Amino acid sequence: MSLADRHLDSLLRQITTRNAIELIHPFAELQTFGALAYVAECYGFRYESVRLVGKQRVVHVHLVRDPSPAARQRAAANTAAFPDPGPGRPVPGMYLGSLTPVPEAQADVDLLATLIRYDALEAAANRAQLLTIGWGSAALFLLLAVLTGKYAVLLPLAVAMPLGMLGALRVNTIRRAKLAQRLTAAGCTPVRDEEGRERYVRPVPHVA
Repeated sequence: MSLADRHLDSLLRQITTRNAIELIHPFAELQTFGALAYVAECYGFRYESVRLVGKQRVVHVHLVRDPSPAARQRAAANTAAFPDPGPGRPVPGMYLGSLTPVPEAQADVDLLATLIRYDALEAAANRAQLLTIGWGSAALFLLLAVLTGKYAVLLPLAVAMPLGMLGALRVNTIRRAKLAQRLTAAGCTPVRDEEGRERYVRPVPHVA
């Protein structure tokens, strides 16, 4: 079974047994997540959010079952058109045996991948946490310098850590701004979620 088939098999098992889907593929590209989210939406789900989990900040993509009439209609249409989806069999919007979108699905997959990428960067941009790490590390290196007398080695590290965190925040902000331009051009609307994070909402869910 190919990697794409394994991804699809895991997704389709969740579609048939759950009202909430979690996609966890540590080495998958975000475009793969976009393709999987597209297939899930074809069967009545909608993209919900991204979480970064653990020290490695592994991407977890969450989708929930969409109760809207449009989503139920979309799910019924795709169930009729693709009654037996799975590895080695046709699934909506993808070339057979792959997670490569067909031309008519490409724009929707790209938009989902961009939303996921933006939300992942937003989740990573925890300014308070990064600055705490930066300044905490600086204080630790300063203390070690005083205790050990190795100022030449430890003082540069004390300066570099907060600067590194600030640099990471700056790069994150620039990347999110570029993605925000693409999302706005695609008709998405910026909103604030309950945690105060900026998100983008698509104007109309795609219809496969």
